[in-house]
Amino acid sequence: MKSIVAVDNNWGIGKGGGMCVSLPGDLKYFREQTMGKIIVMGRATFETLPGKEPLSGRVNIVLSRNPDFQRPACIVCRSMGGLFKVLESYNMEDVFIIGGEAVYRQFGPYCNAHLVTKIDGAFDADRHYENLDERGDLELVWESEVHNDGGVEYRFTEYRRK
Repeated sequence: MKSIVAVDNNWGIGKGGGMCVSLPGDLKYFREQTMGKIIVMGRATFETLPGKEPLSGRVNIVLSRNPDFQRPACIVCRSMGGLFKVLESYNMEDVFIIGGEAVYRQFGPYCNAHLVTKIDGAFDADRHYENLDERGDLELVWESEVHNDGGVEYRFTEYRRK
């Protein structure tokens, strides 16, 4: 299992239900990494997707405790146990946790890799990702060159369990 996330210098990931900043290069990277894979997200994250529709070309799994929440072309799980039962039929290396904050925190300990887009800047975020540089069980194993979208610099990184 992996997580994929974009963070600012303070590990901020969003504000008011949206991303801190939308970067075309990061969205392309996200698509390339998750296409044909299984993506797991919370209900609030699902509702931020374009048209509140599942992302095409991927198995969309949504976590929601709301018994009335159902969406066509999505697998809805009501608990961690229910999710892990569903995931038994998939290769865990193909599973990506894509947010939001609570889902990242719940499933971070189960992830063997974290694909982190590090955005050079600090935004007014009210949602954060765990600072992986402070975790002793992870190491930074890869870092891309610097990319620039509209004056915003960022790089792709990968952390792996030691």
